[in-house]
Amino acid sequence: MNFDIILESVMTGFPFLFLHFALTVAIWLVAVWVYALSTPYAEMKLIRENNIAAAVTLGGAMLGLAIPLAFAMASSVSMADILVWGLISMALQIVVYRVIDLVLKDLPRRIEAGEIAPAILATATKLSIAAFNAAAISG
Repeated sequence: MNFDIILESVMTGFPFLFLHFALTVAIWLVAVWVYALSTPYAEMKLIRENNIAAAVTLGGAMLGLAIPLAFAMASSVSMADILVWGLISMALQIVVYRVIDLVLKDLPRRIEAGEIAPAILATATKLSIAAFNAAAISG
């Protein structure tokens, strides 16, 4: 095994990996922040108060944003690909939240009240949409 070739490959690819990783994490952080702003309740405040429903739904949103971003990063040919698909993923998750709110009737109040059942259903829906989105991105 020629370790010089392996080391050269790592040194050549590392800047590319680092830039794509850093961009993806930055998009994810912004997307989580925008998502939190789009909900009528303060997730972090509720989580600090040990509201499990808020933690479940925010965790689902975080994963729902991360999954398509991971696929975008894996299949991207440029940083622009990651940026475009990241913005699309963010928009889809916010739309999904709004649709779930309509279907479950008064989701914000129910999350604030700590109701676990709607939180789990909302999270499952977010993750399902994220999986479909990731498949579409990588296809």
